[in-house]
Amino acid sequence: MNLNDWLEAFHIIFVVTWFAGLFYLPRLFVYAAENPGGERFELLLIMQRRLLGITHIGGALALGLGVSLLIIEPWHLSGGWMHAKLALVAGLVGYHLWCARLVRVFRLGNNRHGSRWYRFFNEVPALFLILIVILVVGKPF
Repeated sequence: MNLNDWLEAFHIIFVVTWFAGLFYLPRLFVYAAENPGGERFELLLIMQRRLLGITHIGGALALGLGVSLLIIEPWHLSGGWMHAKLALVAGLVGYHLWCARLVRVFRLGNNRHGSRWYRFFNEVPALFLILIVILVVGKPF
């Protein structure tokens, strides 16, 4: 395996780590919205904070390795599919930051959404994943 293969392998590993956090963190929001007080709520706040930290690490490493791959293989930037992928990744970063904000909202006791809203919010990263994988595998343009 050459350097590019190693970078790509670890990029994929950390993308999986990042998405794992983005899939489960909103589920913790659902549970916290359904249990707005007491010991269970406090445990959910701790879980949110810890999972957010791991999600930050996975996201940062996925992004860093992705940028490294683009520096080493800049010809990928000539494909329209890569521009679309990068736009989706920017949206995913925005979603991640929104999740970080929601962790703080719960910690401060300022949640204004019900569990149903969080159930819909929880589906957003799946849409990003589907679109990104289709672009990377199919390279449609």
